[in-house]
Amino acid sequence: MNEKKKLAAPAASSEAVRKSMQGNKRRDTKPELIVRKMLRELGYPGYRLDWKKAPGHPDIAYPGRKTAVFVMGCFWHAHEGCKYASKPGTHTDYWDEKFRRNKERDARVRAELEAAGWRVIEIWECELKRDKIEETRARLEREIHYAFVEF
Repeated sequence: MNEKKKLAAPAASSEAVRKSMQGNKRRDTKPELIVRKMLRELGYPGYRLDWKKAPGHPDIAYPGRKTAVFVMGCFWHAHEGCKYASKPGTHTDYWDEKFRRNKERDARVRAELEAAGWRVIEIWECELKRDKIEETRARLEREIHYAFVEF
C-alpha cells in the first residue's frame, strides 16, 4: 500500500508568522476573486467552485466544457523565477519538501485532467498584479473562448 508521509509543520518562528499562516485560506482568496470577476466580465459565468468531481478539485471549473482553471499562489506552488515565491529562511528542510510535494501534486493533477480530456488553465498570482493584469485578462479570454468554441 502506498502511504503518504505527511510532514509535521514546524513551530512558527514568531507570533506574527503564526498569525500570517493561520490567515491563509483554501478558497475565496483575493486572486481567485479577481479571476472570477474577470470571467463574469468576459461573459463566462456558470462555473463551479472547488469542483470535487474532477482530479485536484479545480478552483474554477466548467464541467460541461471540461475546462479547469487553477489560480496558483506563487509562494505555495513555488513559481519558478517569481519574486513572490520566496522560501522561508528557517526550517528549510520542511519547506523544500513541502514545495517539492506541491509541485509533484500539481503536475500529477494536470496530467490526470488532461488524460480525461480536460483543458487546464493556470493563472499565477503574480499575473494578477497591476502591471500584468490586462495581459492576463487577454490570455484568459483567449483560452476560455477557445474552450467554449471548441466544445
